[in-house]
Amino acid sequence: MTTAAIIVAAGRGTRAGGDLPKQWRMLAGRRVVDWTLERFAIPQIGHVVLVLNPQDRAEWAEFSQQPLILAPGGADRAGSVRNGLAALDGLGITKVLIHDVARPCVSPKLIGAVLKALDSHTAAAPGLAVTDALWTGANDLVTGTRSRDGLYAAQTPQGFRYDAIRAAHAAHPGGAADDVEVARAAGLDIAIVPGEPDNLKITRPEDFARAERILRQDMDVRLGNGYDVHRFGPGDHVMLCGVRVPHERGLQGHSDADVGMHAVTDALYGALAEGDIGRHFPPSDPQWKGAASEIFLRHAVDLVRARGFTVSNIDCTLVCEYPKIGPHALAMQAEMARIMGLDPTRISVKATTSERLGFTGRGEGIAALATACLVRK
Repeated sequence: MTTAAIIVAAGRGTRAGGDLPKQWRMLAGRRVVDWTLERFAIPQIGHVVLVLNPQDRAEWAEFSQQPLILAPGGADRAGSVRNGLAALDGLGITKVLIHDVARPCVSPKLIGAVLKALDSHTAAAPGLAVTDALWTGANDLVTGTRSRDGLYAAQTPQGFRYDAIRAAHAAHPGGAADDVEVARAAGLDIAIVPGEPDNLKITRPEDFARAERILRQDMDVRLGNGYDVHRFGPGDHVMLCGVRVPHERGLQGHSDADVGMHAVTDALYGALAEGDIGRHFPPSDPQWKGAASEIFLRHAVDLVRARGFTVSNIDCTLVCEYPKIGPHALAMQAEMARIMGLDPTRISVKATTSERLGFTGRGEGIAALATACLVRK
């Protein structure tokens, strides 16, 4: 928890065109900011600071519901970074990555390489060695050439020892192109980590098409389904998708019999070809008797992330005559999102009856079906 990332997302991005700042525009089915944040949701990073423009009130409200630290943007990029650094004060941060939100194609490999370089350097940043011939020009005419020897195109994330970059920003007069310039002005040595051609910064309208091609290549999509049933027995409530719902009977099972959460958990295991809950938490083992199903779901989500996947979305359908699910559906959605660390809009919880047919129609129990979509890029 001593490593943090600051995502600078307070700019307006006018050169990229469109009616919205580029971080809020759609890219391969998601917003640019969503892709970028996902890249830093890795175990090595304990805290993520999202720096937002104070004008983006709706986004402030949205992201305040997520496990992020929010900071206001400054008058320029340097001011935004300073605010992001200040938001980490008192958290014991030793390493910090500073990244432009407009680089959504950054790879986990590059993030890891910058972090590793900080083990032996005070600062490190990715750069691409310039390989093209360089010209100067005016009025659409070539006016001269420049040597490309020793030239690099700067990229982010740029990594620093936290105390060093915070002191460097505090002493800088402003107007720096990036945080490497701030660090160099403070006398810090910056190690160059080999950059990646795909780590482009969205600047012009045509960059969106290139970024989409990059994001869609080599995408591994997995689908899994889960199905579970529990019968009614004595009790005064049922646990459904993590929510205690009053009812004249309870559900019977080895654990807390949360049929919805069990179906979702099995869907996640299924997408990974990892069997079902019984493989990981045998009902013959007394330690799981009466256990909260949240334990099983968290294990499945952790396994998903350990395999390099993210949960794209979950769809869960509860099948019963009673109790009525509608009044509790939003609470179930919110609780599942909390447990799984997802935005609630990525989780669907709904219900249907079986038209009084079968065991659910006779009120003998509740069934649940779930589908999980996992994505690895």
